[in-house]
Amino acid sequence: MKTLVTNIGCLQTPVGSYSHKGSKQGLNEKYNNVEVVIEDGIVKEIVANGKSDGSAFDQVIDAEGKLVTPGLVDGHTHLVFGGYRQHELAMKIAGAGYLDILRAGGGILDTVRKTRDASEEALYEKSAAFLDEMLGFGVTTCEVKSGYGLTMDSELKMLRVINSMKENHKMDVVPTFMGAHAIPPEYEDKGDEYIEFLCKEMIPEVKKQGLAEFCDIFCEEAVFDAAQSRKYMQAAREAGFDLKIHADEIEAIGGTELAGEMEATSAEHLIAIKESGMDAMAAGGTTAMCLPATSFYLGATYAPAKAMIEKGIPVAIASDFNPGSCPSLNLQLAMNLGCLKYRLTPEEVLTAVTINPACAINRGDLVGTIEPGKQADMVIWNAPDFEMVCYRFGSNLAEKVIKKGELV
Repeated sequence: MKTLVTNIGCLQTPVGSYSHKGSKQGLNEKYNNVEVVIEDGIVKEIVANGKSDGSAFDQVIDAEGKLVTPGLVDGHTHLVFGGYRQHELAMKIAGAGYLDILRAGGGILDTVRKTRDASEEALYEKSAAFLDEMLGFGVTTCEVKSGYGLTMDSELKMLRVINSMKENHKMDVVPTFMGAHAIPPEYEDKGDEYIEFLCKEMIPEVKKQGLAEFCDIFCEEAVFDAAQSRKYMQAAREAGFDLKIHADEIEAIGGTELAGEMEATSAEHLIAIKESGMDAMAAGGTTAMCLPATSFYLGATYAPAKAMIEKGIPVAIASDFNPGSCPSLNLQLAMNLGCLKYRLTPEEVLTAVTINPACAINRGDLVGTIEPGKQADMVIWNAPDFEMVCYRFGSNLAEKVIKKGELV
């Protein structure tokens, strides 16, 4: 199958298959008036001043002089879940915080109950529809976490759903096991025992069944402390998983320092990160997975993304789509917030939603840039340049989405 994307006004992309940090965070190539030649879903060539008549191609896609970028990569989602939590909105408006709702039996534990009750088929149908919606916003690759089951059967059920989407959906899906998302009701006040169960039984079983590539843990007050997180991450590494950690979202309790020490692929949230955590992450080569839409929804402060770039930490921006703290899967909104709240340039933002999250989910050699040899995942925007995409908010500017060389 040969495809030509022609009449591109501006093609803007990072280059390379590595995490971009420091001054390289904002390095994008910009090509004017080019064509992209695609063969069997792979970019073959970028042609300067291309004027092909299209007769040699099976498919011709006209960009109509508009902006083209790589397909977006959402490196942090929790999109498999039962029920919703719209009833918590009134509690939030009244001033209840994340941990207040959790302590009252709501939050994650409410979703846990509903996810345990949901059938595998119902979870798949609901989650696949989310992927369809994400594709419409220009996302062509995403990471999906478990973590709303917190029992062996329910976590495996969630992971089977994620893997079924990986096999059957047009979206490229990367599965993460997050059995350490909360302490389940059965282990109330017995966090150490639950960590032991995860390390001795659940992690080995997930590995045995080949259901995940990463393991993640929520290192936070009232959830798992740094010592528990270290034990979990060590067990995950010994089982052959790559590591992620939710850290410093509300309180800095050592999660980012642990992330750097253990060379975690990414640390997520980072709202309350200290300089010592930044230094550890920079030394460990850990990507900062920043989630500005969560800060927006919770009325929280924003992660110091600019300071992390200055520290030499690769910065990624993700949606954090979940039913509680960020019920939005619109990565374009997170991009807008990346400029407005993180004060990143449009070029830094593009890197943060393409190559950096791609590398943070071990897909940097496949997606995240438009270059010969990479998968042909692209977005044609209803915009002349990426500045317009970052400037406009509240509208979906992804006009056409190309996945593996095919319009979706």
